[in-house]
Amino acid sequence: MMKMIVLLLVCLLPVAKAEKFTAIVELKNSVYIENNMVQQLNSYIEAEEKKIEHLKLMATKLNRVSKEAVEDPEHYLGHPVNSFLLIKRFHYDWQEIETFIRMDEPRTDYIANISTYKDSIPSVEDVEGAALALLRLQDTYRLPTSAISNGTIKGTWDTEPLSASECFEIGRAAYNEDDHYHSVLWMQEAYKKMMNENKPDVQKITVLDYLAYSTYMQGNTEAAMGVTDLLLQLDNTHERALSNKEYFTNELKKLEKKQGENGKDPDGKDGLMDIPPGDRPLTSLDERERYEALCRGDSNAVKVQGKPWQLRCFYTHNNAPRLLLSPIKTEVVFKNPTLIYYHDILSEYEVEVIKSLALPKLNRATIQNPKTGVLEFANYRISKSAWLKGIEHKVVETVNNRIQDVTGLTMETAEELQVVNYGIGGHYEPHFDFARKEEVNAFKDLATGNRVATLLFYMSDVEAGGATVFTEVGARMLPIKYSAAFWYNLFKSGDGDMLTRHAGCPVLAGSKWVSNKWIHEYGQEFRRPCSLSQHE
Repeated sequence: MMKMIVLLLVCLLPVAKAEKFTAIVELKNSVYIENNMVQQLNSYIEAEEKKIEHLKLMATKLNRVSKEAVEDPEHYLGHPVNSFLLIKRFHYDWQEIETFIRMDEPRTDYIANISTYKDSIPSVEDVEGAALALLRLQDTYRLPTSAISNGTIKGTWDTEPLSASECFEIGRAAYNEDDHYHSVLWMQEAYKKMMNENKPDVQKITVLDYLAYSTYMQGNTEAAMGVTDLLLQLDNTHERALSNKEYFTNELKKLEKKQGENGKDPDGKDGLMDIPPGDRPLTSLDERERYEALCRGDSNAVKVQGKPWQLRCFYTHNNAPRLLLSPIKTEVVFKNPTLIYYHDILSEYEVEVIKSLALPKLNRATIQNPKTGVLEFANYRISKSAWLKGIEHKVVETVNNRIQDVTGLTMETAEELQVVNYGIGGHYEPHFDFARKEEVNAFKDLATGNRVATLLFYMSDVEAGGATVFTEVGARMLPIKYSAAFWYNLFKSGDGDMLTRHAGCPVLAGSKWVSNKWIHEYGQEFRRPCSLSQHE
């Protein structure tokens, strides 16, 4: 009997041990562990879903604008706001997407693929450059800030409006250039936009911080104080705002004291005005104002000079065999200096060939330093250019021959055909094509003398802006595709004609393609003989 009881206990021991191992009390802690793991999993899924939803929203927007852009890239980029937004998207939107995706491990094929474009996408400098181009257009064409930010620029097609953060970027670009006038306009516009955005990408405090300082720099201390007070309502511990308020208070006390001493109101500017209108006569404007007025086509600036019999249209062949059966339509549009249009001087095929040859060679356009003769970049010439030799293609050689036939001047000493494309706000401020007497090193390396004449081909129509203007006389020539503008830079005596000072106006809408031929003195001795009269 005892043996049977001992045997039974021995048999039950493994069972008791197993029950102990699987006891509820032992698994109770595991329940909590699993619950925590489930919560972590749910949190991860929720975070991933939010991330995906955010990426979906960004993708929806990018799909829409990309589809619009790819249908007609040249037309899309012809609008300056579209060009700015494209550059901005590369630096901000796509960077944000990449940051989101890089959070995941293992890294996806997207990261590997996108890295191949790193050297091709716009940089932060490009964003600032595009913003400054918009400011240049705003000044030249007197565009209201609201019109640009809402995508309703007069004379162009409507485009998508700018967000508060995009207005802020433009204002910050102006601020970095110490351009506080435009900084105020765009920071103010950013703040207005923030009132209508649920979750603006930029904080109100940041915008007000910039706005307060730029307003003060515009000379309106009282308005700067008001902006600072508004900032302190949002953050009463903001150190710079507290410091500025103390400084502005002291400045206002000084102004009040000055007012009391002089019995006059202090000279304060509102600092928040938009671009002021004006319609003064041409003679009272400085060159910058004349240039901008001509670019706009203001009635007080654009002049028509010459009698009806002097401004006329006719056919030109110069007895050149190549033109006898196909003379060039010629229009004299200004008498002094003589400015000429050669209409339909290029064909569509020739335009496309020249553009295709130039595209791989396009680089930032340069100017020649008048003192050293060295080529260098300049902010007053914003475009890309390429140079084409006659031997590169039959079309280039044909065009060179046509220039020689229609002008009667030899191309043997002329410069290569320069092809230029103007982008956002692309322009070339007032300048002379010829070298003045004090510029002794100009064209020294060419050894072909001065630039006697300029022929400028227009290879595209431009929806708005982009005129060629002559600031000394009030002449204006609009880009007409397939046509060319021609003028002499030098008198027959070899002296420079100061009335040929001209400029390429900023492109407001469209893509401006031109090519030009600078014709030099040497070799023209019998084609354009010297004169005894200094100004003939």
